[in-house]
Amino acid sequence: MKAVVIGGGTMGAGIVHVLLAHGHEVTLSEADAERAEQGRLAVKRSLDKAQEKGKLADAEAVFANLSTGELPADAELVVEAVPENVPLKQKVLGFAAEKCPNAILATNTSSLSIAEIAAGLQGERVLGMHFFNPVPVQQLVELVHHDGVDPANVAKARTWAEQWGKTVIEVRDSPGFATSRLGVAVGMEAIRMVEEGVASAADIDTGMKLGYRWPMGPLELTDLVGLDVRLAIAEHLAAELGPRFEPPQLLRDKVARGELGKKTGQGFFSW
Repeated sequence: MKAVVIGGGTMGAGIVHVLLAHGHEVTLSEADAERAEQGRLAVKRSLDKAQEKGKLADAEAVFANLSTGELPADAELVVEAVPENVPLKQKVLGFAAEKCPNAILATNTSSLSIAEIAAGLQGERVLGMHFFNPVPVQQLVELVHHDGVDPANVAKARTWAEQWGKTVIEVRDSPGFATSRLGVAVGMEAIRMVEEGVASAADIDTGMKLGYRWPMGPLELTDLVGLDVRLAIAEHLAAELGPRFEPPQLLRDKVARGELGKKTGQGFFSW
């Protein structure tokens, strides 16, 4: 299968890794040549690391199936992994729809409306494929369908994801879907508990890991995702679902100070 991934950041590079590792020819599309090269290098590092861990036999041979040129007209799948902005996602998927007329158009959004993204496009081709970071490691794919999508395309996307070794859950198009909605709700409450002095960030996370068998506490996860990303999702959910998702002031203050989590070295923890 030929596939296209639009956006070569953390998520996009991870998606490319998974597609390449399962034998697909992949075209990585970016805004300019410099970003495309950065994306290629991120994929190369990821594949080399997988080979070092014995999870991939020949990273160089797999990497050879990656290109950054024109979008192939015979691509069967397009996955966009650009920033969480509806007009931007519509723009890149609209471009891909013209260049790849038979491809399923998948958005990796974690919370935005699939129906809104699909508006003005060929909606029967558009669905949500929400991957999780780091994509080569995380098993879950959240498959999100809206009223206008062709069920055959949903079935095809599920088959592909399962061939990639992923476990698929299907979710109706709704703000935050299943995972972001629940994850953000717990994350916001954990931040409020720190804000109110209920317990330290470390103790809250330990409580969830040992008491509820979470592999990672909600505040460490917030640091990993990025406090700015979590803030944007929470604001979107608050606007769509009401004040129970309103971000705590502590989160706003940390983002304003540039304490965005692992990517800046400081969030609720020091990295």
